[in-house]
Amino acid sequence: MISLKYPLVLASGSPRRKQLMTDAGFVFTIETRPTDEHFPADMPVDDVAEYLARQKAEQFAADLGNRLVLCADTVVILDNEVLNKPADEADAFRMVRSLAGRSHRVRTGVCLLSPEGMESFTDETTVFFAPLTDDEIRYYIRECAPFDKAGSYGAQDFIGLVGIDRLEGSFYTVMGLPTHRVYQALKRFAQ
Repeated sequence: MISLKYPLVLASGSPRRKQLMTDAGFVFTIETRPTDEHFPADMPVDDVAEYLARQKAEQFAADLGNRLVLCADTVVILDNEVLNKPADEADAFRMVRSLAGRSHRVRTGVCLLSPEGMESFTDETTVFFAPLTDDEIRYYIRECAPFDKAGSYGAQDFIGLVGIDRLEGSFYTVMGLPTHRVYQALKRFAQ
């Protein structure tokens, strides 16, 4: 849809982000680089997603060339605590159990690195979960293996389909990429 003045690189191995960018009409390549996803313990939780997205972009700074790199990171925040990807099945169960019947915030940080510099932003959505039974949670973990997802869940998976009562904000932010904001940010690079 938008013709960009730089070749676009999606710096993510997430199949969800790939699908969202494809559906939004962008032409891009995918390239990932190992990045330490730890953040300072004293960092305000609202800053974590954008900080991690910027850390990912930094991995491309030395050999950026004439490219535009898009990085993103999504965090789930419950009671002022960041729920990262689960360590194992028990951790996934603990996280989903803690989200059931409550609301939480999902923040996706986005960073664009180009020959013109680096810019970043964060989008937030509040998610309201219905109560879930232990059997529903166990089924979800067994069938959907949410071990690569912040907070141990995907909004597009079983648990999201049956458990999300409502959202305040963008569904796509919860999926991992606030496409409405990414689209506007990338329009600035149109030829």
